[in-house]
Formats: sequence, structure tokens, C-alpha cells
Amino acid sequence: MKRTTISLPDELATAIEREARRRRLSVSEIARRALASYFGLAGGERRRIPFAALGHSGERHTARDLEEILADEWNSDRGR
Repeated sequence: MKRTTISLPDELATAIEREARRRRLSVSEIARRALASYFGLAGGERRRIPFAALGHSGERHTARDLEEILADEWNSDRGR
């Protein structure tokens, strides 16, 4: 496991500390769980990669429009 230091706004730090007390977990564990959930790594589920089946789209224009398709997928994935 790697140690990482981050700076948080007071409001967010307070919320994490409150949640850690409520669940009787460490602040680090709350942060790990939140980050795993954000990145789609929680629960042992396989992470969805939006462009994994790009070559099997059934469309003939996929290679030509690849940059636009990837940009659309990545931008829509940011809202998760």
C-alpha cells in the first residue's frame, strides 16, 4: 500500500472525519472506499472501460471517427 498526502477544504475534512466516527473506521479507510467507488473499483467488480469494444461496434466509420468517439466517451465518464 502506498501512502499519499492530500489537502482538503475544511468542510470536506470535517465530513470525512464525521463519517469515519459514525462508521467506526479510520479516515484513511473512508477515503480509500470513496476513491475506489469514484473510480469504479469498489466491490470487486470489473471496471467498465468505455472504449473496450470499440473495434466491434458494427459501424464502418469507427476508425475514421475514433478521436471524436473517445472524446465523447471520456467527457461523459467524467460525470460519474
